[in-house]
Amino acid sequence: MATHLDEDAKRLAELGYSQELERSWSGFSNFAISFSIISILAGCFTTFGQAWNNGGPIAITWGWPLIAGFILIIGFCMSELVSAYPTAGGIYWWAATMGRPVHGWFTGWLNLVGLVAVTASVDYGCATFLNVLLGMLHKGWDGGLSFVFLLFLIILVLHALINIYGHHLVALLQNISVWWHVFGVALIVLILIFGPDSHQSLKFVFTERINNSGFSGGTYWFYVLPLGFLLTQYTITGFDACAHVSEETKDAATSAAKGLWRSIAYSAIGGWILLLSFLFAATDTKGVNAAAGSVTAIFTSALSPTLAKIVIAVSVVGQFYCGMSCVTSMSRMTYAFSRDRGIPGWRLWSKVNRNRTPVNAIIMGTIAALVLTLPALYKSPTGTPVAFYAVVSIAVIGLYLAFLIPIYLRLRMGDRFRPGPWTLGSKYKVLGWIAVIEIIVISIYFIMPLAPAGVPGNKAWSWSAVNYAPIALGALLILVGGWWLLSARSWFTGPRRTVEEAGTADTVVESGDLDPGPAPA
Repeated sequence: MATHLDEDAKRLAELGYSQELERSWSGFSNFAISFSIISILAGCFTTFGQAWNNGGPIAITWGWPLIAGFILIIGFCMSELVSAYPTAGGIYWWAATMGRPVHGWFTGWLNLVGLVAVTASVDYGCATFLNVLLGMLHKGWDGGLSFVFLLFLIILVLHALINIYGHHLVALLQNISVWWHVFGVALIVLILIFGPDSHQSLKFVFTERINNSGFSGGTYWFYVLPLGFLLTQYTITGFDACAHVSEETKDAATSAAKGLWRSIAYSAIGGWILLLSFLFAATDTKGVNAAAGSVTAIFTSALSPTLAKIVIAVSVVGQFYCGMSCVTSMSRMTYAFSRDRGIPGWRLWSKVNRNRTPVNAIIMGTIAALVLTLPALYKSPTGTPVAFYAVVSIAVIGLYLAFLIPIYLRLRMGDRFRPGPWTLGSKYKVLGWIAVIEIIVISIYFIMPLAPAGVPGNKAWSWSAVNYAPIALGALLILVGGWWLLSARSWFTGPRRTVEEAGTADTVVESGDLDPGPAPA
């Protein structure tokens, strides 16, 4: 006689895992974590300067909806996958199941490094804007790079503590974060509509080109402008969180799939409206250029001191929520990959405490984020935060390459793929190939130098201007690839069936009822 379990636990057992994490998240909470990680109050503020300096307004007004459309297609492809395989491992689990262990191995490491980089970039951005806010509140404030890094460390620690000691609080804060973003963005847009004495013209907002990159104007369309698209590609990322918390979500096969693509769509619409309000308020273009494209220069020049402080404060709180969500997603990925023995010391990182929280995975991930951000202590000679943008590039490339592998494998499987309740049907072919091509293109661009001083052989070359994203990712691929060839291929077999190891397989469903998913190709 089979013991009755709810459908979520039953499906998880079919995929090979016993229910260890607490399944208490609603579908809205699942949507909320990706919406919070995307956080237009974070990405639109922290990387606005990348688009302003590399393309200007058209990189935003036209670039944002264009790139957001491609990202939504990627999201649709991933929604189909999470519906079929609602596991905390998410991306790497899909790759290993639809392909071979080697696919899961590389996907897991790319996904993990991408999530660490997202956490690092979001919390460092939060520290940067908190420092700006302190400067607005206290005249004569001079918080340099060292102080910003100290704030970054404090924020990281707070996020780790919240995730360790407040599992139920995290889900609640995710829900609050959604409404903070909705009403916070609405408030900022209204302030930028009614606060300034004047606004930019439609012509400026939709046709103006700016090239503060240092690269020649002849490279504008094929090099400079695409670098500006990093704003969109970075802001709308981290939506794989819906998969990573699927083992904690009720009705995960449907809720996680819907939460994933909806978090992208709603963020894309809200982000474009927010960015348009920035551009219409950017009447002091010389001041913004002098501030290396910092969005703060728009607020301080167009608004009263009080209104500028409100805008920055709303953003700082939104960024704090975002960073908290990033730590949650990163820790679940670390836990799941360790559960399948993909990370050294896996026994330690796959442990959960009595509250069913992966404490060690949280601590390890936050320390890794801290180490990755150490180059931000050195000031770039260009005045732009090259180290920060390098971390952003690592996040984008790592995550999107991790997305590419299972999307491609799903294309390769064709009709052998067994979809869940949310499926693309026959449209998976065209959408999948669009997603694959877009990811390859952006990955090439974002490993390129972000400034002339970062180009090897340039007379003004400086290490502090180097985009170290290709160095870090190249080193990762060499290390992980070498590790695979020399050792891991003999013991990493992909997803393990811990449900049998726990001795619970016979309590889930009767023999013959399990659906292991597609056989490896």
